[in-house]
Amino acid sequence: MSTAKDFGRVAVLMGGWSAEREISLQSGEAVLQALRRQQVDAQRIDVDHEVAAALRAMQADRAFIALHGRGGEDGVIQGLLEAMDIPYTGTGVLGSAIAMDKLRSKQIWRAQGLPTPDHMVLKYAQDCHEAVQQLGLPLIVKPVMEGSSIGMTKVEAAADMEAAWQAAVACGGVVIAEKWIDGEEYTAAILQDRVLPMIRLRTPHAFYDFDAKYRARDTQYLCPCGLDADREAVLGELMRQAFELLSASGWGRVDFMLDGAGQPWLIEVNTVPGMTDHSLVPMAAKQAGMDFDQLVMQILETSHVAA
Repeated sequence: MSTAKDFGRVAVLMGGWSAEREISLQSGEAVLQALRRQQVDAQRIDVDHEVAAALRAMQADRAFIALHGRGGEDGVIQGLLEAMDIPYTGTGVLGSAIAMDKLRSKQIWRAQGLPTPDHMVLKYAQDCHEAVQQLGLPLIVKPVMEGSSIGMTKVEAAADMEAAWQAAVACGGVVIAEKWIDGEEYTAAILQDRVLPMIRLRTPHAFYDFDAKYRARDTQYLCPCGLDADREAVLGELMRQAFELLSASGWGRVDFMLDGAGQPWLIEVNTVPGMTDHSLVPMAAKQAGMDFDQLVMQILETSHVAA
């Protein structure tokens, strides 16, 4: 597609009902303004349970999904859009559902021999003690169906395990304990099968939590990330493989750790990453020579109806 008119009327889907609603509104507004600067006929839809009626009333030709978390990043909105025959950006129904589920993602990676930290499902309070015995300390407790580090706790003392489990349970769904990886945190943005320059993340927080992601001013984003070109290329191929194994496509982000021995550990895939002023994909795109508007247009080009 070579001109703005080729995209037709674009619905920018934002907001929604997940715990990441406010971040989604910021992402969506940034995307909307970028599309309008590029002369695309774009309109916002603050998504609720009447979104199908809003899409029909707008007569949308395609959708730019800027929804984060449940209802927007888990295959739900993707399924609706396919039923309405509206092309949309990014990953399809299956890949969205798998990538949103951190447990299923880890199971697929492990089955294919890709490195991801050891974990244990915490169904009951008594599982907390067993997790400490099996995985050791520290470890991280997380709900498998939340993004932006919501409900996650780093646990350094066994006495704190049950409280961490309760905080994750409050988010709903399955909870896991995951072995803590000591090392540097990285992220690899993927855009139309291209791995963008990687970013190394540094924060004085216990880990890259919600506050470090969206509020803190002392989080460091290193891009270039400091790895030599050959090492980054090798890791890039691993991240692409991890992304594709989950049936993710179009654009997204793979988060991983490098431990002290240089071993990579896959953490999770984000199929609708943030597009705020703190967001990582725009930073990586800038390092690759792409401004925000160009990035948004390239994401829009991924819009499709999955076969």
